[in-house]
Amino acid sequence: MKKLSGIIILSILVVVGIWLITTYNGLVKKSEQVNLQWNEVQNAYQRRLDLIPNLVNTVKAGADFEQTTLQKIAEARAKATSVLQNTSLTAENYQQQSAAQNELAGAANRLIAVVERYPDLKGTEAFRSLQTQLERTELRIAIARKDFNAAIANYNSSVRGFPTKLAAGLLGFHAKEGFQADAGADKATEIKF
Repeated sequence: MKKLSGIIILSILVVVGIWLITTYNGLVKKSEQVNLQWNEVQNAYQRRLDLIPNLVNTVKAGADFEQTTLQKIAEARAKATSVLQNTSLTAENYQQQSAAQNELAGAANRLIAVVERYPDLKGTEAFRSLQTQLERTELRIAIARKDFNAAIANYNSSVRGFPTKLAAGLLGFHAKEGFQADAGADKATEIKF
């Protein structure tokens, strides 16, 4: 009888051990997917940072206008570049990078609005090309953020779901936060000329 109960206990321990190993590996894989998607967001941000100076230089060459707009873009880009250096995956870092990137995007949008007041600049092929690239970059950022949030949701559903939640807590895996809309993002932006 002791032999039978020992075999049953050993079998249960083996099954639990296999489940813990499988769960751990699954959570590591999902955590790495979150990291990969965050790197894609960073990549899209870097593309924007590289593109903005080219757009500014093209516009600057075509006309001499509103120096403050260009200064705000340069300052926003510098701020976004400094925040981009922090690559730790924390909710605070997400919010800092999101705020800096939103400031840069806002400055770039104001630049485009100013340029639209100057038809000779808008008509240049170089400006149109860079404007299209900037629009595509913004789309890439939106897609990268969406994919990042999907990876976070997939990871969190595993970490929070039963019985994986038991193993996740035991193995040190915790839920993560994704991108959230800024306060007031549900209101339309007014562009004045």
